[in-house]
Amino acid sequence: MIRALLAALEAVLFCIITIPVIIILFIVRKINRPLADKISRGFIVFIFTLIRLTLTTRVHVDGQENIPEEKSVLYIGNHLSIFDIVMTYPLFKGVTGFVAKKELKKIPLLNFWMDLIECEFLDRSSLKAGLKMITNSIDKVNDGISMCIFPEGTRSKTGEIGEFKGGSFKIATRTKCPIVPVSIQNTQNILRTHIPFVKTTDVYITFGKPIYPDELSREEIKRLDTDVKETIISLRK
Repeated sequence: MIRALLAALEAVLFCIITIPVIIILFIVRKINRPLADKISRGFIVFIFTLIRLTLTTRVHVDGQENIPEEKSVLYIGNHLSIFDIVMTYPLFKGVTGFVAKKELKKIPLLNFWMDLIECEFLDRSSLKAGLKMITNSIDKVNDGISMCIFPEGTRSKTGEIGEFKGGSFKIATRTKCPIVPVSIQNTQNILRTHIPFVKTTDVYITFGKPIYPDELSREEIKRLDTDVKETIISLRK
């Protein structure tokens, strides 16, 4: 329980202490957005790494060499807990935003940091908002920013991978960026399965080989959601 409280305190203090940094980064962003993105990523990697160490989580990584260099990609992963991003984000290459539920946009200071690392917010109750999120993500990928999305739309309560929403893949099919499957295991065992106690957990993150949409046939594009889901299942330890 103490580790959970310490990790939460670290996150809160980070947001408060870095208020001047947030202001400076938004100013820098107007002059040099790539520089602001790079610095913002560095800060988030730092706090996520600190939280991981506080939680005494052991992260085992495989296939990181499968992530293409010097180009934006779409990371597609399964979703188990709030710690999925904390554990995977420092492993991504280059500036990467992720798609989050709209409720997070209402959290003061956290919402500013999420904006600074190019996140997009999804309102699952609005088709129009969903289409706007996809359009914004497409623009970011075209600008060289990678995106991460969990196509299940919600966290799995059983550990099994749910149905993938096909709309998520439009970000890749319309930009022709590589899709990198990401298998995430055991993050639910850090806290959720035994709240309020934190358990030292071995988390396994495996990156699959990239899938290039422009090399796929129409039929393969149609079943892309199913095929990527099966790929992620096959990557599990």
